[in-house]
Amino acid sequence: MLAAGGLAVSVAVIRFGGSNCDRDAVRALEHLGIECEIVWHGDGLPADPDGIVIPGGFSYGDYLRAGAMAARTPVLDDVRAAADSGTPVLGVCNGAQIGSESGLTPGAFTTNRSARFQCEPVYLRVENADTPWTDAYDVGDVIEIPIAHGEGRFEIDDDRLATMEDDDRVIFRYCDADGEITDAANPNGSKHNVAGVLGEDDHIAVLMPHPERASLPDIGPTDGQGILRAFE
Repeated sequence: MLAAGGLAVSVAVIRFGGSNCDRDAVRALEHLGIECEIVWHGDGLPADPDGIVIPGGFSYGDYLRAGAMAARTPVLDDVRAAADSGTPVLGVCNGAQIGSESGLTPGAFTTNRSARFQCEPVYLRVENADTPWTDAYDVGDVIEIPIAHGEGRFEIDDDRLATMEDDDRVIFRYCDADGEITDAANPNGSKHNVAGVLGEDDHIAVLMPHPERASLPDIGPTDGQGILRAFE
């Protein structure tokens, strides 16, 4: 597979104007020995990528709504087609917003309860360990991964959330260090403390916390490595 410039690609990390976590994602994946390359959204996806990351940042300056404009670019048609064929797709932070806006995953991410940008470490409880993104963990495990967002509050109507929960499509919830799901441990007011969800199939996932920022041992905890290992 070739990206722009003739570079071989296994995992395509899509860059939009305003992306700022694309290089972080590449560095974290390469640390795990996963071949990857940044792909400019205007060039489209390489043929048959082994995986796709939609990274964090502020695509199109978060104008209109976070992720709304990027979700309507032609490359998302390529992403949906790849996802339909079984390609693993991970959206992180702004990538989660793009994923929900494009219909890859249910619900929406909107303004934090605090109405402020929040950048801090948080704890997540693993709710479903039977997915490519979570099979490095056990149900109930508590992992520490940072957030950095102003529009990370997960919202969805009660009936659809109940269906998601019944289908085990919630993979992470915000919790305290002991794994308790409390309002105090919910950094942004997300409904039912939801931090990460699956699409219709378990090879599609989005989450607001940044696993790529918790994967390099020289800068802090490495609890996020298990999520990225889905691309191995």
